[in-house]
Amino acid sequence: MREIVHVQAGQCGNQIGSKFWEIISDEHGVDPSGYSNGENPLQQERINVYYNEASSGKYVPRAVLVDLEPGTMDAVRSGPYGQLFRPDNFVFGQSGAGIEARVLDPFTVKPLDNVAVLQHARAVGGHVVVVEDHYQAEGAELVDSVLDVIRKEAEGCDCLQGFQLTHSLGGGTGSGLGTLLLSKIREEYPDRIMNTFSVVPSPKVSEVVLEPYNATLSVHQLVENTDMTFCIDNEALYNICFRTLRLASPSYGDLNHLISLTMSGVTTCLRFPGQLNADLRKLAVNMVPFPRLHFFMPGFAPLTARNAFNYRAQTVPELMSQMFNPGNMMTASDPRHGRYLTVATMFRGQMSMREVDDQILAIQNKNSSYFVEWIPNNLKVSVCDVPPRGLKMSATFIGNSTAIQEIFKRISEQFTAMFRRRVS
Repeated sequence: MREIVHVQAGQCGNQIGSKFWEIISDEHGVDPSGYSNGENPLQQERINVYYNEASSGKYVPRAVLVDLEPGTMDAVRSGPYGQLFRPDNFVFGQSGAGIEARVLDPFTVKPLDNVAVLQHARAVGGHVVVVEDHYQAEGAELVDSVLDVIRKEAEGCDCLQGFQLTHSLGGGTGSGLGTLLLSKIREEYPDRIMNTFSVVPSPKVSEVVLEPYNATLSVHQLVENTDMTFCIDNEALYNICFRTLRLASPSYGDLNHLISLTMSGVTTCLRFPGQLNADLRKLAVNMVPFPRLHFFMPGFAPLTARNAFNYRAQTVPELMSQMFNPGNMMTASDPRHGRYLTVATMFRGQMSMREVDDQILAIQNKNSSYFVEWIPNNLKVSVCDVPPRGLKMSATFIGNSTAIQEIFKRISEQFTAMFRRRVS
């Protein structure tokens, strides 16, 4: 088995993480108490990629849940799938990172204001981790106990493929403790794939003034320490809910559902047999032309308003056109403003490989100006036979486009505007 250890940090990370577990538990026929009730033998075939089987016959997610305050954990525990997770794998502090937490200089461990920390970050080459209080006893102690749990999960694996982290870049714990964990895991498992689902802050859906600071300092860590980062943008998710799904007032539940659909799509090939598989390593090899360019724009199809669902054909050409539609991207940057270095598409459901290949060829010929010419055949395909619940077929899109710079520019501009006014 090629197991994956899942880590979720902070409030956002835990919410999208637990939604992800709800979706894949449903796909594998695991009920909320952890017992299997699936009729299809395919559901059990590779269940070990994400679950450990306990002696009682219960399936336990290989997940580590981390936060600096107990509130989020209590919410997960009291949620529909709260009894699924192993109690020892909840690791939390008592303080909460509170975005306004005092920042500490990692070298002298003295409280600083944000401006001083940013100047210091520049002076030492940006090695301050984040506007957060990890360097106090709480964060540092927590990191060790989190690593113990991760180590225990990794040692129980037959052949560990890698780690996936869900977190947000704007919050305190997700960006601070999240990236600190990344660098520690990287240190200990340098040859394993490190994969993150990072929620990028957006001014339109913002809760905190200091998001650009947190994001700027944590992007630096992501550039250094991850193999693949799927950038998920609240702004793009809201746009999908309003324009495509026609929801009048989308809740965080709706946004999290979209994210978990994409996460489930990315990992399908590991969990189910298919005609053409792609694991995390193959994905990284095919998608990353230069080590630092590993920030992807995910997308999902079909996304249609509930009342319009019966009026759309579920066919490979329809999925193709939806997937490459900028309105279906989960990152608020327009792929038409840049060029694709590489693209991966993951199809689910019963379809012919021939049809998929024909469509891929047509897309590449029709839109050749949107693909860089110096990477030939830069569109990777994988096909899995098992469709998601309630759909005949679906497709997940992952694009490595130069247009992703738009979101980094946006963060950089906000950062500069705040830094100029010395906001702290």
